[in-house]
Order: sequence, then structure tokens, then C-alpha cells
Amino acid sequence: MSQQTPAPLWSETPLRYANNISKLLGVKAYLKLENLHPSFSFKYRGISHFIQTKRQELGSDVHCVAASGGNAGLAAACAARRLGCRCTVFIPEGVTESTLKVLRDEDAEVVVIGKFYAEALKAAVEMTKRDPRALLVEAYNDPLLWEGHGSMIKEIQAQIPNKPSAIFCSVGGAGAVGWEDVPIVALETIGSDCFYHSMSLNNGRFNATQRTLPEDVDLVRDGTTGLYLAHFRKFNSKASGSLGASQPAEAVVKMALEWPGGVKCVSVPDPLSMRSLGLFADDQKMLVELACSTTLVPAYHCALFDKLLGPSDEERTVVFIVCGGFKTSVAEAAEYRGIADADPGATWTVKYDDGSLFTFPK
Repeated sequence: MSQQTPAPLWSETPLRYANNISKLLGVKAYLKLENLHPSFSFKYRGISHFIQTKRQELGSDVHCVAASGGNAGLAAACAARRLGCRCTVFIPEGVTESTLKVLRDEDAEVVVIGKFYAEALKAAVEMTKRDPRALLVEAYNDPLLWEGHGSMIKEIQAQIPNKPSAIFCSVGGAGAVGWEDVPIVALETIGSDCFYHSMSLNNGRFNATQRTLPEDVDLVRDGTTGLYLAHFRKFNSKASGSLGASQPAEAVVKMALEWPGGVKCVSVPDPLSMRSLGLFADDQKMLVELACSTTLVPAYHCALFDKLLGPSDEERTVVFIVCGGFKTSVAEAAEYRGIADADPGATWTVKYDDGSLFTFPK
């Protein structure tokens, strides 16, 4: 008798109509509240699906080993605890005591090692080689992860009255419901924008010929896909705790480059994300990480939203993925608001998808 597919560990998250954002932008705007998962972020979908599937294949004594800056590790710890599996999380130096506590509260064994994610990942891989029951829990680059994350789009399809005109910060998965023509907008902060730079290097995009990169960013060519990727040796953004992957997964970049609806990449300064974090907290009465509020920047800034989607005479529906994240607090939100309010100048400047700078009033 074949094994039955177990029910997923996640629960369907709400798709909330955002009245204030809708009025501000002149559209029907919805928020997919992925911050309501047990680990407070969308990563719980793919990682719990990965662990659950592997546990069914390998047995209940499987040892889950993850490398993470925080959110992926917490998702792994939450899923492993629920399934009764041992879990070890390797995390780079500089992690706060509150992050260590959250991981340990989920019964994870935590190893702090290395200055960057890549060093923590190397240590995690070495453990899996020593322990025959150890399983490396992928954080970015595995079809099981994408399958789990894609469930978000299936839920939106069932929750929304009509196909959206754009989805903000949701890369991949939409093909499962026939939404291949829906544009994707991916936002990062300047100084941790490895996806923005990697996309620019390929398929005739604005940096595909010269392939010039900022200081502390190396050019890497993937031997499997032939794609060029941007590898960050140093981050210059406060959002790097969540957005600070050294380089994007090559398969994700490939999918984004081939996405029929197109993927637009935008990088914004930290203070602009900080301002959006405060506006979202006031509007929706929720705190999210700086990485998540980066996604929400166009929701509260009409000029950028109009630049991204262009003019239209038709009524538009858009979805913002509230990806969440546990590394936030009332004190941090207040600090960020102070930084954003103190930022000098009368305009914001973002790095746009074609390599140009787009400036708009504060």
C-alpha cells in the first residue's frame, strides 16, 4: 500500500483587502498575510514541505540541519519540532540573543559560526557528511521548496475575485494556476540587492554587456545554467539579516528571466523601507521585518507604484505579499521611524529595473 500524502503543516493565510492602500493607489489592493505562519514568515511553507516530505522518505529519526540568518532556521525548527525531529541550525556571528532564544524555544540546537551565511552553510554541510541521519534543509534552491511556496499562489487564486494585474515580491509558483502572464515585482534594499544585480547581468538586460558590479560584489558564472550571478562579500543594508543572501539561487534567477509576465527588479534605500514599515504598522496594526516592508514600499508611494505598473484606463487588482519575519520589535520600529524621519532631502531615489535611477518626492 502506498503512503498517503500527509496534510501540509501550514494553514491557509488570509488575503486581506487593504482599503487605505486601495484608495491611495486607485486600485484594488490585497495583502497576503504570510506573517501569520508559526515561524512568522512565508518560508514556513516551503521548508515545512521539504522536511515533511523527507521525513516520510527517510524516517522519523532524520536529523534536520539548516544554515540560516534567522527566518529559514526558525521555519526549519518549527517544522522539525512539530514532526518530532531533531534540528540543528547553523547561524552566522552577530546574531542577537533574542534570535537565539526564539530558535532554542523551538527546541533547535544552535551553532553560531562564521561571519556570513556561506560560512554557516559550509559548517552545516560538513555536519551532514559526519552524521548519516543528517539532512541538509535547503533554504532557497530545491523544487520541494518552490512547490511549498507555490501553495501561496494557489490560495490567492481561490481567494481573489479576479486575476491580479501584478504581484509584488512573489517569484515563481504562479504557473500552477495559469497566471504566467502576471507581472512580478521584486524589491530589495540597496546594499543587499544580489537578485537585482544578478538579473541585470543576463539575457540582454542593462548590465549584460559590461557586467560591472559595485565594490565588494564579485561576478560569478554558474556552470550548470551559464548564468552570471552577483556574489556579495559585504552588505551595506540593515535589511541584510533577511535579505542578505550572498548570491541568489541560480534556478530562481533562471525562472525569473524566463517568466512570461516579466519580473521587474527595484532596489530602494533603507530609510524608505523604514518609513514603509511605520506606515504599514499604523495602517494594518502589524509589525514586520525591514525585508518585508521593502516589498510594501510601492503600496505607500504612488509615484513608484505608477512607475512600476504604468498608466491604465482599466480597474486594476494588485497583491502585496506580506512575507513577514520574526526579527522585529516595537523598539526597532520606533528606531527605524526616527531614522526615516531624519533622512535629509526632499526626494527618494531608487534603482530601477533598467539600471536608471528613479527619483520621486517624499
